Amino acid sequence: MLVRDARESDLPEILAIHNNAIAETTAIWDTEPADLAERQAWFDARTAAGCPILVAEIDGAVAGYASYGQFRPKSGYRFSVENSVYVADRFHRRGVARTLMTELLERARRGDVHVMIAAIETSNQVSITLHEKFGFAIVGQMPQVGQKFGRWMDLTLMQIILDDGVASQR
Repeated sequence: MLVRDARESDLPEILAIHNNAIAETTAIWDTEPADLAERQAWFDARTAAGCPILVAEIDGAVAGYASYGQFRPKSGYRFSVENSVYVADRFHRRGVARTLMTELLERARRGDVHVMIAAIETSNQVSITLHEKFGFAIVGQMPQVGQKFGRWMDLTLMQIILDDGVASQR
């Protein structure tokens, strides 16, 4: 498995993974598929903001992708980011998410990130467990804040503090 920075040429495979998560899971709370223009705009915005977009490549295919971006648009949140990690179905249970999270956290630690946040649908125990293995703690739960597949969904908020507080002095 190779983890590398995503390229624009990866966007069709990233889009396929993204749209599968929309159609089949509660990992992404959108209800309509995205198109390539939307993923291009996402790629351009993340790249312009200096946020990493990583892909895990196995046998020449994009097995998964991960990124982080601005948590909230107010300047006081500038040292906090929210992460995203998605794996193509055929590559589940091969350590792709773990490998992507390892590199994503390393990039955040080398950057200006103080806190990384994960917003996870509460029944997604696989994602919650993955984040806990990296030191994320559950810091809140929000009942029935979303709806998909004809049911209300709860949101679990997790976070990890990445540095010794230096960012708070900037």
